[in-house]
Amino acid sequence: MRVLLKASMDTEKANEAIRNGTLGKLIEETVEQVKPEAAYFTTDDGHRAAFLVFDMQDSSQLPSISEPLFQHLGAKITYAPVMNMEDVQKGLSQLR
Repeated sequence: MRVLLKASMDTEKANEAIRNGTLGKLIEETVEQVKPEAAYFTTDDGHRAAFLVFDMQDSSQLPSISEPLFQHLGAKITYAPVMNMEDVQKGLSQLR
């Protein structure tokens, strides 16, 4: 299932990760793990944030994706199912 992962990072923990050189590596490892079709980095409510759209094969992936972000960045994480235009068109074609 295509999902949107939003990770909003704790400012102090992200600052420390920048100072000790681990933020880039953690982001790179996460991107390599989920192989997103899109990855965007911005701010969300005043915090550094990452938005990744990827295909989640199984819900058992949640801990291995989320825990490093929780533990190292104090991230607040949300997952939401999302559709691209092709998915929307397919879904609408199935309406009665």
